[in-house]
Amino acid sequence: MIFEFFGNKSKAVIAMAHIGALPGTPLYDSDGGMDKLIEGVTSDVEKLQAGGVDAIMFGNENDRPYTLKAPQEGIAAMTAVVMAIKPILQVPFGVNYLWDPCASVAIASTTGASFAREIFTGLFASDMGLWEPNCAEALRLRSTLGRNDLKLLFNINAEFASSLDTRPIGLRAQSAVFSSLADAILVSGPLTGQAAEQADLTLVRDAIGDFPLFANTGVNIDNVRDVFSVADGCVIGTHFKIDGDTWNPVDGERVKRFMDTVGSLR
Repeated sequence: MIFEFFGNKSKAVIAMAHIGALPGTPLYDSDGGMDKLIEGVTSDVEKLQAGGVDAIMFGNENDRPYTLKAPQEGIAAMTAVVMAIKPILQVPFGVNYLWDPCASVAIASTTGASFAREIFTGLFASDMGLWEPNCAEALRLRSTLGRNDLKLLFNINAEFASSLDTRPIGLRAQSAVFSSLADAILVSGPLTGQAAEQADLTLVRDAIGDFPLFANTGVNIDNVRDVFSVADGCVIGTHFKIDGDTWNPVDGERVKRFMDTVGSLR
């Protein structure tokens, strides 16, 4: 068992529910408004649940270009979307507001999420400029909001960025667990939809032992066996979309085929 909310699942699949661009961002559909955002995510969530995923994570991947500090309108809109969809959820859920740890913790805490994912530690050169998350602030916020039960999933090698920390990835993972109180370690590829290096997953596993480890990007039906030979689970978004395109709606048949494969590996 990885986390209590996964029950007795030995390998957990967290599926992404990508929200359309939020108000105030360049790609926001002001004609469709919030109703269209909620309608789109509702459809995706229904297909993901019908396909048998273990958990769902809401993310604002469409808020391009990304910012390192969530605006107030973004936090309000994402919270509203999650709360609108919460009544139909049949599985545990999490939240990730890219790329703001405190916003992710705040939304997850107030909506009753089981987990939040973000870049909580490290220093990166990125598309958004110098990226320096404040882990202590995020964990103190979790405590202030009375949600010490909220699991924090630490993505330790950010997409769209390069780490300025020269320590080996295994040591960075160990450090995040020891000094920053991570609840799980996530390993990513260089971009959304691109797989993490199997060698990186192995190095992190060797470093953190039986501590929870997830592959964060690029998992698909062809590589999931190798991924699950090392990791306890995965976060998956792109592979579940029509034609494997990150920006398309969820394809229910792709979800079912993937989850059938996972069932054979458990």
